[in-house]
Amino acid sequence: MNILLVRVSSLGDVLHNLPVVADIRRHYPDAQIDWVVEEGYVSLVRLNPHVRRVIPFALRRWRRGLFKPEVRAEMRAFFRTLREEPYDLVLDTQGLIKTGIIMGAARVKPGGRKVGLANGTEGSGYEPVSRIFHTDSVKVARRAHAVARGREVAANALGYAIDTPPDFGLPAPSNLAARPAWMPREDYAVFFHGTARAAKKWATANWIALGDALAPMPVLLPWGSQEEKNEAEQIGASLPNARVLPKLSMMDAVELARDCALAVGVDTGLTHIAAAFVRPTVEIYCDSPRWKTEGNWSPRIVNLGDTGTPPSADDVVAAARALLASA
Repeated sequence: MNILLVRVSSLGDVLHNLPVVADIRRHYPDAQIDWVVEEGYVSLVRLNPHVRRVIPFALRRWRRGLFKPEVRAEMRAFFRTLREEPYDLVLDTQGLIKTGIIMGAARVKPGGRKVGLANGTEGSGYEPVSRIFHTDSVKVARRAHAVARGREVAANALGYAIDTPPDFGLPAPSNLAARPAWMPREDYAVFFHGTARAAKKWATANWIALGDALAPMPVLLPWGSQEEKNEAEQIGASLPNARVLPKLSMMDAVELARDCALAVGVDTGLTHIAAAFVRPTVEIYCDSPRWKTEGNWSPRIVNLGDTGTPPSADDVVAAARALLASA
């Protein structure tokens, strides 16, 4: 059976779709699974050894030059690659017009199906018109967890029950000798403090209190923008055990999450990556609903706060210490 997954973005959404691969292979061991994803997340999907082929989609970049000949040529090449092979099943677990168009363009074998979401979850960006590209639409609960949503679509399409915790199919932490030069050889904590939406941030004073409580454990502070770098430097200036990292690639950041002894972060993709690796993780919710993305598959993940009710520094310190003590 040849199956195509369509989940193109964003980082957290792509990550939360990975358990679909393990589910399918558990029930259909010989299934060949391909995946269409934004080019920036290709390396993340390739970490899962059960994805046969990753087809890069570059809409974010193409939008900046739609009328350039080289961009139009890339777009044509994408659709040629997409249509090279017919599929028994195409699954769109995102429910957007752009993912619907990809589904519509994909080829299916005689009797093949195109299955997607019949509705969105609460607060999602679901676009109902995407259903015109489906042969079958799967209804999910309005408060379906981000991981459960994709799993339910695949399970409904392929006729199996979801009866195991999510398996993200990600590799184990690297050994010390394989760590890059910027990563400590000893156990370290990482603070994923940065997020695009200001309301989701946790107060700088809280990060400093947490880092102080964890001393002398090294605390690494990644950043993705100049604003986040400034915040990291502000935190680091008050913590002798903290280090502001250089600019990291996405895969460097994934390694950072994979190898940490403790991850603490706000509701952002890299925090969820640490949770997917089942690293000891404290997820902090300040202005987003916890039910949607909380790491609920392991006791090594603690979720604190909720929309409008960020956790205190004392609560996060207690959770971090408990996780380190039980490691």
